[in-house]
Amino acid sequence: QVQLVESGGALVQSGGSLRLSCAASGFTFSDYTMGWYRQAPGLGRELVASISNVGGNTHYLDSVKGRVTISRDNFKKMLYLQMTNLRPEDTAVYYCNLGIEARPLSWGQGTQVTVAA
Repeated sequence: QVQLVESGGALVQSGGSLRLSCAASGFTFSDYTMGWYRQAPGLGRELVASISNVGGNTHYLDSVKGRVTISRDNFKKMLYLQMTNLRPEDTAVYYCNLGIEARPLSWGQGTQVTVAA
């Protein structure tokens, strides 16, 4: 059974940092490009960052470039998102899933990131 479990979200002050984690199971994690997505209240889900299956290629949303780093551990089947210098506009529920070119797996419950001004 495919499962994606996100964690690490919290309430932080503007300028703060967080590290999000995603535990994947039920599929061959190392075969796939993975991505972190977010959905703010009233808005659609957007891709924040993606990383190729062996980690050689990464891509970032323009608004997070220089503040966010995506990484993965294929042995542990884990995906990470290190976020620094957080801004109120980063407030959203964050999800992990396959990269945007693939049909998404079942979405997890996500992890809430709230950045206070």
